[in-house]
This record gives sequence, structure tokens and C-alpha cells, in this order.
Amino acid sequence: MPVTRPMAVPTGEDAVRGLTIVALGYAVIALADATVKWVLPEIGPAGAMIWRGLLGGGAVLLLSRGRALRAVNRRLLAIRSLLQASVSAAWYLAWSLGVTLADSYAVAAASPLLMTLLAIPLLGEKVGWRRWCSTAVGCAGVLFMLQPGGELVALGSAMLLVATAIMALTRIWTRILTRTDTPDSMAFWVLAAQAPVGAAMLAWPAMWPAGGPPPLLPAFWVMAVLACFAGLNAMAQILFGRGYALAPVSAIAPFEYTPLLWGIALGFLIWDEVPAWTTLAAPPW
Repeated sequence: MPVTRPMAVPTGEDAVRGLTIVALGYAVIALADATVKWVLPEIGPAGAMIWRGLLGGGAVLLLSRGRALRAVNRRLLAIRSLLQASVSAAWYLAWSLGVTLADSYAVAAASPLLMTLLAIPLLGEKVGWRRWCSTAVGCAGVLFMLQPGGELVALGSAMLLVATAIMALTRIWTRILTRTDTPDSMAFWVLAAQAPVGAAMLAWPAMWPAGGPPPLLPAFWVMAVLACFAGLNAMAQILFGRGYALAPVSAIAPFEYTPLLWGIALGFLIWDEVPAWTTLAAPPW
């Protein structure tokens, strides 16, 4: 049985530092998402997961110098890592089908409400009226963006909503795992799980690029982009582990809206993507 430390009550300074780290993590993960979306036509969702696991896990090894990677709460860490891999599969498949970064992030903006709700029974956190109000306003924006007949519904938002619910649960587990496991350990194992899950996904042609199975060794430029993708993922996962150890989940939850801003900017700059009109008309803040 892993030795579990009591959940420390963060000081105001710790909470601010944790929120700053998490906000940086969301910016980094948005950049990582943009890089993988760029190479998805070349390698497909399954290939992206395999290379994310291999290169991302290697990047964590380098950044941590191989220290403090031992899994302590192995069962929860394994379940969280596998569920995170399923979330990645849903997002990569959606992007390969043409969903824009901003529209996918708009669906993911439902997670703050779920995180706030789950933090009460699972973590014993107390949520004040200000956090409830900010979360409720954001949720209202999400409901507007996903209104029946809207463009996002036609683009497979049901799959992304399920993935968002799973993601919210894994965020809660991140906070729980900080009692036993290091940020480097959590980052390493969540990335390492991507490779075997991606390999299993190769049995499904929908997870291939348009031209057939992904190449065994992608082109040099693709590998260079994948290396950047892996490094950004490793950095983001480590940042999340450290940030969640310092700040309560209910305070972190509203920051789940920030990737929408990054998604709008990156999608427009790289692909000239224009989000669904409901996404632009009701930003969740």
C-alpha cells in the first residue's frame, strides 16, 4: 500500500504560485496540441500517440535525469495514465476529422464545472460562491456553444464531451497523486502509457493517416516536429503535477478556459481557422 500524506492546506502564496504554474502549463500544452495537429495528416492519431509516448517519456527522463520516477500509487497512476491516453485518442481523432483547435477547446471548457463538483466529494474542498459563479458563467457559455443544431454538435462533440468528463476526473486524481508521487513520475507514466495504447489503436483504420498505415519512420521534418511536441508535452505534464500540488482544484478549474484563447489564436495564425460562430459569440468567462 502506498504511504499517503495528508492533503496539505495551501497558503495564499502557494496557491498563487500553483495557479501561475498551471496557467503556464495550459499555454505549453496548447502549443503542443498545435504541433501534433500539424503532423496528424502525416502520421495519424495512433502514430501521434506512439511517438508522444516514446519521445515524451524520453524527454521526461532527460529533464528529471532519471530521478524520482518510481510509481508509488501504482494502481491509481496506471488507471489515470490509461484514461489520459483514451482522452488523447479522442482529441487526435477529432482534429484529424477537421475539428479546429478552438472548437475542440470550447467543448473541453465544460471540465471546470465537473472538476469543481468532483473536488467536493473526492478531495473535501470547500467551494465559495465566487468560484461557483465564475464556473457557472463559463458553463453557460459552453451550453450556448453546444446548442442543438450548432456546428460543434455536427463535428462530433459527443465524443469530446465524454473525453472531457474523463479528463476532469484525471485532473482530480492528479491532485490526489501529489500525496504519494512526484510530478516527474506522474508525467513520465502518463506519457509512457500513450505508446502501447497508440499501438493498439493501429488496429483501427480511422486512427491511420489518409494514405494508409503510418510510416515506421516518419520524414525528418516530421520527426523534428514530433520532438518539439514531445518536449512540450513533458514540460506541460511536469508543470501540471507541480501546480496541482500547490493549489486547490476548485481554484485551478477556471483556468481550464484559457486554452480556448490559445486555440483561437494558434488556429487562426497557423491554419486560418475560424471557430464556429457560437464559439466566438459566447466565450466562457
